[in-house]
Amino acid sequence: MHLEPTEEQRQIVATVRRFVREEILPLEAKLDPDASELAREDFARLTGKVRQMGFWGLDIPAEYGGAGVDLVTRTLMAVEMSQHRAGLYAPCYGVFGSAGLAQLYEATEEQKQKYLYPMLRGEKRGFFGLTEPSGGSDPARAIRTRAVEDGGDWIINGSKVFISGADRAHFGLVFARTNAERGRGGITCFIVDTDMPGFHVRRVVHTLRSSHYATELQFEDLRVPAANVLGEVGRGFAIANDRLSRQRIPYAAACIGVAVKAQELAIAYAKERETFGAPLATRQAVQWMIVDNEIDIRTSLWLTLAAAHKADSGQPYRMEAGMAKLVASEAGGRVVDRAMQIHGGYGMTKDLPFERWYREMRIRRVGEGPNEVQRHVIARDLLGAGLR
Repeated sequence: MHLEPTEEQRQIVATVRRFVREEILPLEAKLDPDASELAREDFARLTGKVRQMGFWGLDIPAEYGGAGVDLVTRTLMAVEMSQHRAGLYAPCYGVFGSAGLAQLYEATEEQKQKYLYPMLRGEKRGFFGLTEPSGGSDPARAIRTRAVEDGGDWIINGSKVFISGADRAHFGLVFARTNAERGRGGITCFIVDTDMPGFHVRRVVHTLRSSHYATELQFEDLRVPAANVLGEVGRGFAIANDRLSRQRIPYAAACIGVAVKAQELAIAYAKERETFGAPLATRQAVQWMIVDNEIDIRTSLWLTLAAAHKADSGQPYRMEAGMAKLVASEAGGRVVDRAMQIHGGYGMTKDLPFERWYREMRIRRVGEGPNEVQRHVIARDLLGAGLR
């Protein structure tokens, strides 16, 4: 694997960096510090620019109208796209497009016509319903939502929690247990319309994320036609797991981008801020924090690029993706924390982006699979599949 980007990748990185600097940062300076959306006219204008650049739909396969970039290039772009206040969970405020529910690329043609294509055109919104009150780290055992076959339909009863956007969605992917005796092989994925009788948004769950909340869902005798089964009965966990592994790589890259920006701000401030007649940058305590930041950033970047490279090469990469997510989320949190310390009192204010990054970075150690679970999966791969 070559760690140096190609000339084409350098040009892409420079283009995205310029876009963030010239288009995103000026708009963001006028927004509320906790904002996660642009004004509608700004969003439309920038989306048009991104389409002209040929970068719209980075995570959408080329055959569906996406940009068709490889995962290494996508990783490098994600690092750049996240280098602003809202960049961790709203990189460039979504103007580069979203793959939405990637599991739908495995849908039947009829399902694609009804759900996938309208979602890609922005006409429908979807949600991903996996996590339950009983747990989300081990869905093969934690899922208690059940689906029972009834003629040509399935009847779903149960609940989900921490589900983003379900209150505004037109449909969602709901994972339910269809076989009580089989673990991973007993989970099936259903496409559920939110206007179906028996679908309820029970409450809003507020989290550390700015301008964001999740929902808790309840299903009461929710009748879903057999045509709405995504993939095969009993193969729902495989559908979820395959896509989640790939998504962990740009997820890690966003943590790196925030860390890169935090380090840039910390270095600039350390050079200009004076204490006791000398710049902060001359203080060994500050120098060591800057050095530790750089080590964290480079280690995370190399691990993430290694995972992307293996994925692009068609090699197994689950362990590498887990390592990238684990290391980048923990290292990113440390970098932001040190940058706040270097800025002193100003680092705690909403005048600067650190406090938002600090809150949202904390979630990254849980999102996309808690880091403890990543360590377990990595250990199992290293020591043998029999490890429980």
